Amino acid sequence: MVLVIVFFVVPVIFTGWMSLHNWPLMGTHRWIGLNNYFRMVNDSRFMSALSFTAYYTVIVTIAIFAVAFPLALFVEKERRFVSTYRTIIFLPVVIGLATASLLWVWLANVDSGFIAPALKALGLVERSPNLLANFDTAFLTIIVMVVWKIAGFTMIILLTGLQAIPTELTEAARIDGAGRWQRFRYLTLPLMRRTIALALIISVTGSILAFDQFYIMTSGGPQNRMISVVYHIFNQSFVSFNLGYGAALSIALLVILVLISIVQLRLLKVGEERS
Repeated sequence: MVLVIVFFVVPVIFTGWMSLHNWPLMGTHRWIGLNNYFRMVNDSRFMSALSFTAYYTVIVTIAIFAVAFPLALFVEKERRFVSTYRTIIFLPVVIGLATASLLWVWLANVDSGFIAPALKALGLVERSPNLLANFDTAFLTIIVMVVWKIAGFTMIILLTGLQAIPTELTEAARIDGAGRWQRFRYLTLPLMRRTIALALIISVTGSILAFDQFYIMTSGGPQNRMISVVYHIFNQSFVSFNLGYGAALSIALLVILVLISIVQLRLLKVGEERS
């Protein structure tokens, strides 16, 4: 409780207090009420960052689950070297996101990297492309990096849910003639509803709070099209030194995260009542 109060409750309260002030880095802060929140509504850069963050969150969450779920099904069954497979898949998780971003900046480098020359050697491109200079290729590179970095963590969560399913149920369904897809659709997915919801909330929250990969790999470019909400808060707070407005943006982001989590939990509850 002490840790939660000191490192969460007090900072949130103080951030809320800052959001009601014109709070420069140097000088005296001045009470302005809700003006920072009114300013937010007319901030086209914030709306653009919010739109990009939502787009990124949807794409990367789908990509992570599309990779993590098959991997969880693969390593769930006891087979030879399964522990080695689990370890190899999970290894990128222990690398810091900033470190992973720097690693992929090097991999995507047009001169000294690995990806661009490999694409050229395979005959997929005529000349080595600068992957981080174009929005589409840079966005795809970031998605691949995040999936490589995060999929192992999501796999472990899903693996826990798979291992919690009683083997008796699976065997009974198999004896009754249920095929692999039928067992997955009518047995595995319903019993893993809570596990999937947990993994989904973690993935969505982490994606909305994305910052490191955009700051390190593209610096928000090309043409400032990769400015996430947290990146915009960073620019307002520590580049423009509008700490009060940055605090208001942070409170707004907190409210968005809470609302999204509530919606996800409500959908989970409704799904359980129907089943």
